[in-house]
Amino acid sequence: MLPWLAAPALVFFVGFAVIPVVGVLALSFTTWDGIGGIQPSGLTSWRAVLSDPGLPHAVWVTFLVMIASWAVQTPLSILLGTFLAGHQRYRGVLAVVYFIPLLLSSAAIAIAYKALLDPNFGLGAGLGIDFLSQDWLGRPGLAFGLVVFVVSWQFIPFHSLLYQGGVRQIPVSMYEAAQLDGAGRIRQFFSITLPQLKYTIITSSTLMVVGSLTFFDLIYVLTEGGPGDATRVLAVDMYKRGFPGGLMGPASAIAVILVLVGLAIALLLRRLGGRDASQSQMEGA
Repeated sequence: MLPWLAAPALVFFVGFAVIPVVGVLALSFTTWDGIGGIQPSGLTSWRAVLSDPGLPHAVWVTFLVMIASWAVQTPLSILLGTFLAGHQRYRGVLAVVYFIPLLLSSAAIAIAYKALLDPNFGLGAGLGIDFLSQDWLGRPGLAFGLVVFVVSWQFIPFHSLLYQGGVRQIPVSMYEAAQLDGAGRIRQFFSITLPQLKYTIITSSTLMVVGSLTFFDLIYVLTEGGPGDATRVLAVDMYKRGFPGGLMGPASAIAVILVLVGLAIALLLRRLGGRDASQSQMEGA
């Protein structure tokens, strides 16, 4: 009878994950403008996408955003998660406050930052701070850095929560033994906390890098992929080809590429774990 308990989840997964992916794969072999009839066209869409000089640039920007956001989020999330793992009451209050950005809509966050950083009417102009009055969205380097900053600001709370749970699973006896040996807090952090968080780091990194492939609403509202193509990630490229451009075939081909890249990265990070899922859950026990 136990397999039947998984039936609702299996139906949900097939209906909302497998079937749409299969549909997008089929659509990538057609020509369709989103309104008229769908015409089979073989590999025409794939040839158009793979021969487009803009695709390597979109892939490059996507991986740059992925790497930069991971490099910013991971250390800050570990430090915040370790700090919030303490049982003092004020740390519990701070944990709730830190979690607020994750509850906000990505589009709303992008609109807020776009207004705050407007060089003429934003926060910098109002307070007379020249640093904040720069053309953040009009210069490629600044726009890219702003995207990484806003993405990190929104998702660090979630990953901090993961690390908070991971730190609380570490046996207190390990820290007590380290104190008896004369190890300070910094030595305990690098010799006990970080090694014990190895599989939490892998889990968090998997969610972080695979999730970065789907950044669309925040980037599109904030920069629309600009200036130029400085922040034109694959998800934005897919949208612009499919809806404003009416090229659903090439857009579907990019969607398939995103799925394959995400799957490959997830499998690679899982392999780095070196143990199966059940053993990873015993971390800290």
